[in-house]
Amino acid sequence: MIKISFFGILLAFLACTGKPAPVSDYLKDTSTDAVKTGGVKMVEIETPQGKFKVWTKRVGNNPKTKVLLLHGGPACTHEYFECFDSFMPQEGIEYIYYDQLGSFYSDQPNNDSLWTTERFVEEVEQVRVALGLNKDNFYLLGHSWGGILAMEYALKYQQNMKGLIISNMMADCIAYDKYANDVLSKQMPKPVLDSIMMLEAKGDYKNPKYFELLTPHFYNKHICRLPLDQWPDPMQRGLNHANNHIYVLMQGPSEFGVAGRLENWDRSKDLPKISVPTLVIGATHDTMDPEYMKWMSTQVQKGSFLLCANGSHMSMWDDQTAYFKGLVDFLKK
Repeated sequence: MIKISFFGILLAFLACTGKPAPVSDYLKDTSTDAVKTGGVKMVEIETPQGKFKVWTKRVGNNPKTKVLLLHGGPACTHEYFECFDSFMPQEGIEYIYYDQLGSFYSDQPNNDSLWTTERFVEEVEQVRVALGLNKDNFYLLGHSWGGILAMEYALKYQQNMKGLIISNMMADCIAYDKYANDVLSKQMPKPVLDSIMMLEAKGDYKNPKYFELLTPHFYNKHICRLPLDQWPDPMQRGLNHANNHIYVLMQGPSEFGVAGRLENWDRSKDLPKISVPTLVIGATHDTMDPEYMKWMSTQVQKGSFLLCANGSHMSMWDDQTAYFKGLVDFLKK
């Protein structure tokens, strides 16, 4: 009996027709650049301190659904979003990685006047224009600090958006501080908490003991709940490449709340001004209060809430089934 494989039939077909197998529109390179870069585009932005370039990379092609990803930190990197590669292409959803100014893949100017929420908002708007995103296709997903930036952007430029995703971020840093102190810290054994508070009182944040205490009792419970020796490479790279100077300047040195330039940031009363469809994503074990994030979804005009029941702050890693099913469902509505 003669057996003919599907691959053999395909080769025979191509030999007869002289034409390659069709490629889906999703995979087409729509750039007009003479040299193809695999979707990478360095976007020039203007700031009060001059012109700089930020790194972006487009994955896929969908004229109706383009998701710009805002990483956390501040000044972490796009790298911990790389798990999106395992879920979004098969859904035909275009998404764009982006390192904000000061982050590892973008320019890193040494000027502290640049690190303000207002300036970052203008940066996002310039990136949007440069990438050709508009109200008919542009979704903005912000995670953690990126969620703050996404809310601020929507409050100023939502006329340019199709939808908003606020991932693992509260709308009030003061409320977050309270949750961190009243709830998260109380979940630690008292001797561990006392040691952490003693080191913080001394400002001894670089003491190896500080991270030794936080790793099992905070990071592995509320940042990513995967076994520590299995923390994914993209997430580790993103954390290793973080610009610590900008992070401390804006967030502060402590993991128990915000003490930097964002300390008094609060947009909770402005949420009703957001009129675009909005998905708020929270997690049961998050550093952020899941009940507060659920409440946020009731304050925006067209809100919905996704709870990652098994997840923490990095729920795109430790509760992927819930995170990506909910995100894809929202984008396809």
